[in-house]
Amino acid sequence: MRLKDLFLDTLQTLWAHKLRTVLTMFGITWGIISITLMVGAGEGLRVGQEKVASTLGKDLMIVFGGKTNTQAGGTRAGRSIRFRAGDYKKIAPYCPSCAHIMPEFGRGLKVQSSYNSASLTVTGAKPAFAEIRSIDVAQGRFYNQKDCDEARPVAFLGSDAKKQLFADRDAIGESITLNGLPYVVIGVMRAKDQDSSYDGEDIRKVFIPFDRMMEDFPDRPPSPPDEIDRLLVAARSFDAHLECKRQLRQSLARIYDCDPKDEDALYIWDTIENSKAFRQMTDGMQYFLGAVGIATLLIGGIGVMNVMLVAVRERTREIGLRKAVGATAGSILVQFFIETVFVVLLSGGLGLAVAYGICLAVNQLPMPEFFAGLLPTWSLSFLSFALLGLVSLLSGMYPATRAALIDPIEALRHEAGG
Repeated sequence: MRLKDLFLDTLQTLWAHKLRTVLTMFGITWGIISITLMVGAGEGLRVGQEKVASTLGKDLMIVFGGKTNTQAGGTRAGRSIRFRAGDYKKIAPYCPSCAHIMPEFGRGLKVQSSYNSASLTVTGAKPAFAEIRSIDVAQGRFYNQKDCDEARPVAFLGSDAKKQLFADRDAIGESITLNGLPYVVIGVMRAKDQDSSYDGEDIRKVFIPFDRMMEDFPDRPPSPPDEIDRLLVAARSFDAHLECKRQLRQSLARIYDCDPKDEDALYIWDTIENSKAFRQMTDGMQYFLGAVGIATLLIGGIGVMNVMLVAVRERTREIGLRKAVGATAGSILVQFFIETVFVVLLSGGLGLAVAYGICLAVNQLPMPEFFAGLLPTWSLSFLSFALLGLVSLLSGMYPATRAALIDPIEALRHEAGG
């Protein structure tokens, strides 16, 4: 039989048994839809978490001073460690794996514009703060090194701080006062969602150069005037992260005579470690969902085999007649194989189309903060499609082989007896 005739015969056979064909296709289609949506949900959760986490800072370490819980260098346990403004200069030469080490100091101040006033957190930091803390500029600019060197009284407003002080008016070039001291607004921050913080959301802050902050708003007695809140550290690369962290601990321990392994004395909020832990959780979730999807595909493959076995039984006389007039076992095998391939390709393609259509529709809706939507990947989709095709084809080969090995005389006798 010619290949064209095989295809036509396959279509006629499937059309003649529409209910059986639809039920078979439903099992395969549902398997593809299930695994695509489940994997897409896991990927959406992972991407959403990474996106929200990046608003605090990418590959960032926030270092806080605490209290020692071990004796080191002849000093007693229980000492308080408070960082000083010049610490970052002392430890930088000993931390070559760290790209940025900078001090940060924040204080609640009364901020007043010509239109309104508010109590806001004012943060003093170095210019690289905008880069490592994911502060994007909506208008104007963030302060630069020249502003710091010349001790210019300039301010950069968080998006909500700008609205509170200026409403819908343009803030660039306007004057504000911080506890009565005049500053000029040079930029406004782009709004962002922020799920974590150590001293409040960035959108509700005012940012000024660090040296200006220390000069105008030093810490009050009994604390030293150069005491700061924390250090911000970023490694040169992802691979250098652990070495940067080790160098940082050793350098600070040398200054403050404490054990570098004492995590209570030198507490480090490590966003990279947090991201790794969450990625492990989401990867485990995806593996579980993928396993559930594969089980669904196997069930679909078993369904194909059962339907094909029924088809062989129903078509015993037809197969016997074909073989009686000269059809070879190979042509019978090819015919059943083509039927299986056709059903798998049609139902698999339909499953992918439906699944991606659902993803597209769902992604038009507002998403929760930690969820980026249903994000299936083409590689995983086609992998599931190929896996389903393989399972279905292998499931169809057994009944196809049985059909090819039917003895025509026995087939006709069996049908006549029926």
